[in-house]
Amino acid sequence: MDSFVPTRHAVHVLPEGELAEKLKLGRPLRVKLGVDPTSPDVHLGFACVLDRLREWQDAGHTVVLIVGDYTARIGDPSGRSSERPVLPDEVLDANAEQFAGQAFRILDPERTEVRRNGEWLAKLTFAEVVQLTRTLTVARLLERNDFAERFASKEPISLSELLYPPMQAYDSVAIDADVEIGGTDQLYNLMAGRDVMERYGKEPQLVVTYPLLVGVDGVEKMSKSRGNYIGINDPPEEMFGKVMSIPDEALEQWWSLLTPGGEHPESAMEWKLELARRITARWHGDAGAGAGEEHFTRVVRRHEAPEEVPEATFAGAAGPVYLPGLLVELLGNSSSHWRRQIDQGAVKVNGGSVAGYEVDAAMLDGALLQAGKRRYYRLRSA
Repeated sequence: MDSFVPTRHAVHVLPEGELAEKLKLGRPLRVKLGVDPTSPDVHLGFACVLDRLREWQDAGHTVVLIVGDYTARIGDPSGRSSERPVLPDEVLDANAEQFAGQAFRILDPERTEVRRNGEWLAKLTFAEVVQLTRTLTVARLLERNDFAERFASKEPISLSELLYPPMQAYDSVAIDADVEIGGTDQLYNLMAGRDVMERYGKEPQLVVTYPLLVGVDGVEKMSKSRGNYIGINDPPEEMFGKVMSIPDEALEQWWSLLTPGGEHPESAMEWKLELARRITARWHGDAGAGAGEEHFTRVVRRHEAPEEVPEATFAGAAGPVYLPGLLVELLGNSSSHWRRQIDQGAVKVNGGSVAGYEVDAAMLDGALLQAGKRRYYRLRSA
């Protein structure tokens, strides 16, 4: 593939000069990406990395998508100030299946090798785990920023967290990775993979990292745990509206990583509109982008209710209804979050702000509930 540029958007390509040597091997390279199935959704930030993988595929190389069903039982400590909670096995399995399905909206399933690292990690004997731990020293592990900061502040670091880097690195041994890619926050784990492969007599993998897409808040990296993400399966109206909510400072990075690039409008508002059209059209087609823009214009710009509003039922035909609890049932999050939203006037019933957290059931029956700028429900008493 003449247009293949393996360093497109790359931040690190390590060691220097090794990429050319790998490409001279004259065979398809095995390009690895590992994901922990702690959530079922692929968001736009992760889609950027999957796009790079697709480019490797189209150039004739083999993509190996490692679903960390086993390492997820430890939890990736990258960027964490505390240990991650461990999800039940059935949740991890369901997330893994749904995540892979969404990833195939980008990757070619015929040219993707999907593996679960429980295939090999679950089979290791205790003696083999001890052998694996000898491949990295505690001093080397404490070079990680997150571990170093927690150690310095006397925050607890469990032994299981220290096992995560060598276990993830062993994935590269198991599948004979030639290249491993990931976000810049994964640089330590990816480089550890080189050390562990060498200790097991394997040719060390090339490491390529890519920038982290900033979330819709414009501050933190896009993350499902932070709630600042756009999922590639989000409805077009939600997707378009979320793109329009990003701060102007994020426009340049989003334009670079999420579109083919080219000239953009000079006005920030027109630039943002064009960005929202392109992103929504990619995942929902031109019709979806048009619907998303019409919904944004009607609801956000003209402050009108959308033409079609989903219905939602609530229990109780008489007496007060605890509105924060109803909002948790409809939209998730927490009661405290919705109490704050009510206090700030972001929750409305029939166009008016709500005074207090309890609303008479008779008033809610048939009412138009608005939560934030874009979410509407027609309420019905069950």
